[in-house]
Amino acid sequence: MKRVSFVAVLSTVVVMVVVLSSEVRVAKAVTCNPTELSPCLASITSSAPPSSTCCIKVREQRPCLCGYLKDPNLRQFVNSPNGRKVASTCGVPYPQC
Repeated sequence: MKRVSFVAVLSTVVVMVVVLSSEVRVAKAVTCNPTELSPCLASITSSAPPSSTCCIKVREQRPCLCGYLKDPNLRQFVNSPNGRKVASTCGVPYPQC
């Protein structure tokens, strides 16, 4: 009986070590909020280069870009030549929606 208990405890410990030592990736939920792109306004409305803050926000909002393109009020900014340039400069591929 002691041998079974030892094996059960050892198995449990091994499983715990594997679970705790493995890297767990948790997807961060993105809240689609076009005002998060406000640091990019100057770059989208003029030929000014995007700031590092703008690029961070564009990368964060990347999953939302298709939704912004579907919104008639936002499409004109996201789809503009400067909007495309900002995305490209920030290393974000233009979405294919």
